[in-house]
Amino acid sequence: MGRKTSRLAPFQRRGFFHESVHRLTKKLFPDVLEVIQRRYQLLYYIQIMQPVGRRALAENVKLAERTVRSEVDFLNEQGAVEITSRGMHLSYEGQNILEQLAEFIKEVSGIGVLEQQLKDKLNLDYAIVVPGDSDELNWVKQEMGKACVQYLKKHMVPDQAIAITGGTTMASVAQVMTPFKGADQCLYVPARGGLGERVENQANSICAEMAKKAKGDYRLLYVPDPLSEESYQTIKEEPSIKEVLDIIRNTEIVIHGVGDALTMAERRKTSPEQLELIKKHKAVGEAFGYYFNVKGEIVHKVRTVGLQLEDLKSANHVIAVAGGRSKAQAISSYFQPGQSNVLITDEGAAQELIREFSL
Repeated sequence: MGRKTSRLAPFQRRGFFHESVHRLTKKLFPDVLEVIQRRYQLLYYIQIMQPVGRRALAENVKLAERTVRSEVDFLNEQGAVEITSRGMHLSYEGQNILEQLAEFIKEVSGIGVLEQQLKDKLNLDYAIVVPGDSDELNWVKQEMGKACVQYLKKHMVPDQAIAITGGTTMASVAQVMTPFKGADQCLYVPARGGLGERVENQANSICAEMAKKAKGDYRLLYVPDPLSEESYQTIKEEPSIKEVLDIIRNTEIVIHGVGDALTMAERRKTSPEQLELIKKHKAVGEAFGYYFNVKGEIVHKVRTVGLQLEDLKSANHVIAVAGGRSKAQAISSYFQPGQSNVLITDEGAAQELIREFSL
């Protein structure tokens, strides 16, 4: 005789359970829900900023110092927080609480809804939103970096090639990279040349650091960015450059940033003539050396050695990591042609993107 299927089985699915608990808690215990969110937020910020004092914590969570003191005392009594002369630390118990509450808080705070809206509006396979706004809090970039590493843990397989671009957000991804199964058997390559930028923001530097953190191998691409037509034609035929380019154009995973058009043009020391052209055509976003207007049309392209937009079609995972409310328009302009299938962003950018979609 076969085992009977419980009538409760459909209701025990995690998604339904979280939704039901959220709805009931909101109706019957709204004050409890508020307390849960506040304490989760405090634990979250302590984890990021540790060791941290009460005053600094209060300023970041935008709560009265008296409220923070009372809540921290409670969390300390419960063993979730340890208080030392250097500041507060998250305990092992506090870390467990954060991990167990993460999915529930995502639904309660509306982040889950934001992710689904972005996924639908931008036609994505995955949308991941982290709390905060990287325009206001620099550590939010690290949280986006951690979210990217978590995504890689789920989707990377041994013997893949991973291409990564330059920029401050990409540097944050490399900074929080950790070794995990399969990562050490992958090859890391810069998505493009870029010797004209600051060393710490160059794709080569970021690629090398990411590979070392993952305990994997890497190749570098020593070419300036941008290039003259004559230099471009000569360099791309160099055997050592050609070998790396072949790897780059056949990568299974691409991780890249999205920049504000004028900011990127100035960072690259763009000539006055080209800068005027970018302004004239009202470019708002930039990625891979391409400049996009609000409609997602390419209005200017920098001649670079490395990944081109057409190369992205062969990659399985094209992951854009970009955040900050000020970058919403740039992100929107890049995604309109539909080049990437994954977006990792923050609340600030996500909320602004959804607001723009509703106008």
